[in-house]
This record gives sequence, structure tokens and C-alpha cells, in this order.
Amino acid sequence: MKSAVPLLAPILRSDAQGLLLAELWLHPDAELTGAELAAKIAVSPATVSRELARLLESGFVLDRTRGRNRYVRVNAQHPLFAPLGEILTYAYGPLPVLREVIHSVPGVVEAHLYGSYAARMHGEPGPDPTDLDVLVVGDSVDRAALEDAVDDARKRLRREVNPVVVTVSTWADGESGFLQQLKRKPMVEIVGL
Repeated sequence: MKSAVPLLAPILRSDAQGLLLAELWLHPDAELTGAELAAKIAVSPATVSRELARLLESGFVLDRTRGRNRYVRVNAQHPLFAPLGEILTYAYGPLPVLREVIHSVPGVVEAHLYGSYAARMHGEPGPDPTDLDVLVVGDSVDRAALEDAVDDARKRLRREVNPVVVTVSTWADGESGFLQQLKRKPMVEIVGL
């Protein structure tokens, strides 16, 4: 089955490729196995293996073997490292960056992207998402830490990040009109239970 052209960066072959590249580019010092990458981006190990083979052959990624494991990392010396990093940060950076910064906020039980970015990730056409709408669920979310995390994400992603915080029971009940509408729209998990 041929995958659809990604709406977040139509110059790439697929969203799986974009997510994989973003995970590597946004953490240039990290060495990961294919299995670790597959788990981080929620893509099949076979898909990750195919993409890594292409990236290794082209020189965008470097590898080393230790025991039975093969570790890969981005080739920061590649001439296209910086320009490709700009594209990846813009198009696919929100998930890894938000996952990283929100995961460390005390009291967060779960968090989701919603709005236009989530819609594009789910294949809904429309204009380029200019901001990131984030639902944060938790009963005792540290608001100061969340604001620091959001500021960090804004700087790194160069986009507005708009968090909305709700309690666990409010999210579970979903009685407000906003939450009812939100539950019918595409969402992308950032932090889960």
C-alpha cells in the first residue's frame, strides 16, 4: 500500500519518514536502535529499518554496532544537516519537543495536540498550522513548570504554543461543549497514561 503524501511537509516521502528524521535531528547526540526509534515514533520496526537503510546509504545517518545491536545517529557533518533540521523542526518537531518538555512537568497525567496540527497529522487537508494547541490533563499540574516548558517549546519550535489545562475528571466527563467537540476531532498523544 502506498502511503499518502504528508501534509506537514509534502517534500518528504511520508509522515513516518518525517517523524523518524525529526527524532534523529532534534537529538543529534543520541544513538538509538531501530527498535527504540520505532517505539518513540509509533511506526513499525520494518518501516524504520527500510528508512534507516536509505538514510545510511545516503550518508544522512551514521551507525555503529555493539554486540548484536546497531546504533544510529544523525550525521551532523552532512552538508544538508542544518537546512534539513530547519524543515524537520518546523514540520515534525512539535511531537518530540513537546513530549520532552511536557513529560517533565509535575502533575501532568496526559497531554494531546489538537487543532490544525493534529488534523494534518491525521491527513485532513487545510492551511499550514501556524500554532500548536495542546490539551494538558492533570489534577495538580504545576502551572509555573508548564509555562516554562511551553516557553522552551515556543523558542525551539518558533511557533506559538497554546496550552489548555483540565482536570482528570473534567476530561473523563467531557461534559463541556469544548471538550465534547474536542473528542470528536483529531488528536495526537504527546504524553499518555
